[in-house]
Amino acid sequence: MSVKLDLVVGARPNVMKMAPLLAALLAADRTLDVRVVHTGQHFDALMAHPMGDDIAERYGRHCRTAQLSSVSGTQGVQTAGILVEYEKLLLQSDLPRGIVVFGDVNSTLAATLAGVKLGISVAHVEAGLRSFDRSMPEEVNRVIVDALAEVMLTTESAANENLLREGRSPEQIHLVGNVMIDTLVEHLDEARALGVAGSLGLPAGEFAYVTLHRPPNVDDPERLQRYLAMLSDLSRRMPVVFCVHPRTRERIEAAGLSSALDGGDAMLVLEPQPYVRNLALVEAARVVLTDSGGMQDETAYLGIPCLTLRTSTERPVTLESGINRLMPAAPDGVLDAVEEILGGSDRIRATSAIPFWDGRAAERAATVILDSWA
Repeated sequence: MSVKLDLVVGARPNVMKMAPLLAALLAADRTLDVRVVHTGQHFDALMAHPMGDDIAERYGRHCRTAQLSSVSGTQGVQTAGILVEYEKLLLQSDLPRGIVVFGDVNSTLAATLAGVKLGISVAHVEAGLRSFDRSMPEEVNRVIVDALAEVMLTTESAANENLLREGRSPEQIHLVGNVMIDTLVEHLDEARALGVAGSLGLPAGEFAYVTLHRPPNVDDPERLQRYLAMLSDLSRRMPVVFCVHPRTRERIEAAGLSSALDGGDAMLVLEPQPYVRNLALVEAARVVLTDSGGMQDETAYLGIPCLTLRTSTERPVTLESGINRLMPAAPDGVLDAVEEILGGSDRIRATSAIPFWDGRAAERAATVILDSWA
C-alpha cells in the first residue's frame, strides 16, 4: 500500500517552499500518494501564487490536489475556519500517514491542529525560527506548531538551538536548509532572462525595491504616512519601485493617503508581482526595503543589501551574514542607512555562503520525511 501524505499550503510563500519538496518526494518515491491541499488563505487573486496553478499539470499523474473554501476575517476566524474545513476534508477518506506544513501562516497552525487531533503526524518545514516577539501572530503560530510537530525540518543552526531549548528531542530535529532557496536557484536564470528592470525603464543595480504589508507598519495611519513620506524622500535620491500588497493599498486608501503613491517619475508603483518577476526585481535592485520574511532569505542568498523594516527577525542567520539589517525605529534612519549602502559602507557587506542554502534542501527534507513515515 502506498504512503499517503498531505502537503498543506495557504499563502503565496508556502507554495514556493512546497514546490521543490513535492518534486523531491515524487522523484524519491513514485509510489507515494501525495495530495496538495490549498486552504485558500490568500484569496486575493493578485496574491494567489501562479506556480500553484501548474502543480496538477506538472505532477498530475502522481499528485492529487484539493482546494478548501476561502476563509477571511480576524486571526481567530481565519484559523478556526481553515481548521474546520481541513478536518472535513481529512474525514472524507482514509487519513494520511503524515501532514507537511510550511512556514508560519494561519493555515500552518490550522492544519497542524486538525491533523494532530486526529492522530496524524505533522512535519514542519522551517521549524524553530523565532523572533521572540509574541505580538506577531506568526510567532505564536511557530511556537504552537513546533510544540505539536513530530518532525522538524530547520533552515539554520539557530533554529535547532531554539527547539532544543524548548524541550524538543534532538532525534526530531533535522537541519536540511532553506527550501525557498531551492526555488530561487531553479528560477534565477529565468528571472534574469526576463529583463524586467529594463522593460520598466529601471537602471539595473541603481533602484530601491520596496514591499510593506505587516500590521505594525501599515495599520496605524500616522506611521503609514511617515513611511510613504520616507519613500517620497528616497525617490529624490534614487528610483523607487514600490510593490503594493493588497492589504497595504486598502490601508492607504482608508487613510486618505492615495495621493502619496503618485511619486512622479522616480517612484514606480506596482501591483504584487508573480514570483519570477518579483525575483527579477529583487536581484536587479541596489537595495531592498521590506518587512517580508522570505525576501530577507532571498536577498541574503543573492547578496543584495536588505533593510528589514521591523524590530526583530526570525531569521538571525541573515543578520549574521551582514547583508540584512534591522531598522527597529523605521522609517527613521532608513535614508541614512541607504546612503551608507550607496557609499559602499562595510556595515552592509556581501554575504558569505549560508550552510545548506545550496538548492538541495528539498532533497534532504524528502529523505527525512520518507525515513520517518515510510
